[in-house]
Amino acid sequence: QVQLVESGGGLVQPGGSLRLSCAVSTDIQSLLPIAWFRAAPGKQREAVATLNRGGATNYADSVKGRFTVSRDNAENIVYLQIDSLKPEDTAVYYCNVPRISAWGQGTQVTVSS
Repeated sequence: QVQLVESGGGLVQPGGSLRLSCAVSTDIQSLLPIAWFRAAPGKQREAVATLNRGGATNYADSVKGRFTVSRDNAENIVYLQIDSLKPEDTAVYYCNVPRISAWGQGTQVTVSS
């Protein structure tokens, strides 16, 4: 059973940055695509970034230019770099492997002054 463990969330001021990590228990290249989702209070969970086979990436319009998804194949980690954070980015962030419906436990990101 594939396990996903997110980390790196926290409380940050508007305009700040965070790097989220998703540690995967197996070879991430065999699982691609891998996606980052977020769930804000009172809102539906939404996909914000996807890392595809071959390295192509997709981003939600609301995060383009501010979020960057990347990977470390040797460590089996998928990262989500979040820059220019806004209060509306406050949410629990999850990584997901759509092919096997695997989810991590999430990491809380709170953007507030």
